[in-house]
Amino acid sequence: MISVVICDDHALLRAGLCSRLEREPDISVIGEAATAEQALTTSRALQPDVVLLDLLMPRQSGYEVIPDLVLRVPGARVLVLSAQATPSWVRRALSAGAAGYLPKRASDVELVAAIRQVAGGAGYVDPDLGAKLVVDAALPALAPLSDRERDILQLLVLGYTNQEIAGRLFISVRTVDTHRAHIMQKLSLDTRAELVMFALANGVIGQ
Repeated sequence: MISVVICDDHALLRAGLCSRLEREPDISVIGEAATAEQALTTSRALQPDVVLLDLLMPRQSGYEVIPDLVLRVPGARVLVLSAQATPSWVRRALSAGAAGYLPKRASDVELVAAIRQVAGGAGYVDPDLGAKLVVDAALPALAPLSDRERDILQLLVLGYTNQEIAGRLFISVRTVDTHRAHIMQKLSLDTRAELVMFALANGVIGQ
């Protein structure tokens, strides 16, 4: 059973999350907190497997309490659930010691999957945010590409097919093909394997 402490200053949100998670046979919400200070106190007392943590809370931010949670509740994994959905917020949370990051716009299915993944010892970042993170890290190498070409590149290196990319970006498969050809030309690449090697070499995807 995966034990969870929910830390958010909105009581209605905590209640909704608790109700949803308690429907899962392998997840149990064992505590709640409305402030960062309470998050640490409650987690130290209950020793959960996962701390579901908001970042914007009264008096002390979630960012500030993450290192203390990691240090003082070593068995717990911190999964950030935040309305802030930009790469800079994700990087800051992960650097502080969070095991995962999920925007509040995520589906309940994704939330449950993220909890299970971090509880199992892996990291988790919302796929859209993760794609922005890896591409941001490679911006100098990607300078020749347009914004749309960067969007398509990040999906290509994450394994999406041309058809899937077309569906996600609301464009035709033919348009994806055209952009892909331009990407290969601008980066002086000939094959998909070379594209993946470029992505590895420039930090677009991790090795």
